[in-house]
Amino acid sequence: MRNDRKERGKLTVENNDETLVLTPREAMKLLRCSRSVMYSGIKNGSIPAIHLGPRKIVIPRAKLMRLLEGTNDGTHP
Repeated sequence: MRNDRKERGKLTVENNDETLVLTPREAMKLLRCSRSVMYSGIKNGSIPAIHLGPRKIVIPRAKLMRLLEGTNDGTHP
């Protein structure tokens, strides 16, 4: 049984209380990078992102964490 709940407009997982996705701004703070570096990485695919519309981008937290840990899920060389 899933223990998901809605909190302040974001879907969170009950177990660890972390959002499933980050905004580019939140990821920029986490990575300590500039806006241009963030959007360049999204554009070239080095930062995993989901485009939900022409002006809405989210970054899956789990994929970003795997990227930072250096584990490769097979999608990038």
